[in-house]
Amino acid sequence: MAYLELNNINKTYGKGASATEVLSDINLHIEEGEFVAIVGFSGSGKTTLVNLINGLLKPTSGEVLYKGKKVEGTSHERGVIFQNYSLLPWLTVYQNVAIAVKEAFPKESKKFIDERVKEYVDMVSLTPALNKRPKELSGGMKQRVAVARSLAMDPEMIIMDEPLGALDALTRGNLQDEILNIWNKNKRTALLITNDVDEGIYMADRIIPLRPGPNATLGPEFKINIDRPRDKTALNDNIEFKKTRNNIIEYLMDIGSERTANSDVVYELPDLEPKDLRWDFK
Repeated sequence: MAYLELNNINKTYGKGASATEVLSDINLHIEEGEFVAIVGFSGSGKTTLVNLINGLLKPTSGEVLYKGKKVEGTSHERGVIFQNYSLLPWLTVYQNVAIAVKEAFPKESKKFIDERVKEYVDMVSLTPALNKRPKELSGGMKQRVAVARSLAMDPEMIIMDEPLGALDALTRGNLQDEILNIWNKNKRTALLITNDVDEGIYMADRIIPLRPGPNATLGPEFKINIDRPRDKTALNDNIEFKKTRNNIIEYLMDIGSERTANSDVVYELPDLEPKDLRWDFK
């Protein structure tokens, strides 16, 4: 039995003639302690897939199993780092993280809560902004708060929906390493949704492309046969990295070309005539 199982998942939005099947025949098994990355195009249904796993959505058919039990709703056992920040605007950085820590550790002391909040805020380099509210933060800073909040809950599984896309390259690289350090410490099961192939290869054990929708489904898996810990500066000279990267990009380009070739969408331009620009200024 896998730690996380998606069995014959289909997800449709709308009804009748307006129904759109976003995901079709999704089958995915992730073992305990494994780090899996799913890569795909924008609009392919990656966020819908995340919301099915974390319990925010229910599949139209099929089932999602977590540790052998059907997922019926959200749980702090599955910590999610979303694309958007999802911060409470009336709370400070400290309070936004603390509210999550208190939910995950309801029996712990105030000292424990305080130390854990400050530890994870410091981890994302936001200690100077500890008492600031979201409106006083940049987009990248808000995303770092979201990362700290999720990781501070010590989830059994970390689910990441393109969480680092809004960050500058240096901060993104640092947070990749911090997430890997936390994952490696307790071998938390991890699922990363990303459109960055290099990020997936650096962080994951295997990468699975999500074919573009509608009717998006998972493609073949690519195993990352590169020893850990991985050195970013050395990866560009690693033969296995180059081979894996080229294979994944080639596959994504092929399915992208296939989508374009099979597209039967025809856009009709409106029949417009230019306005008479001879204005009367009298």
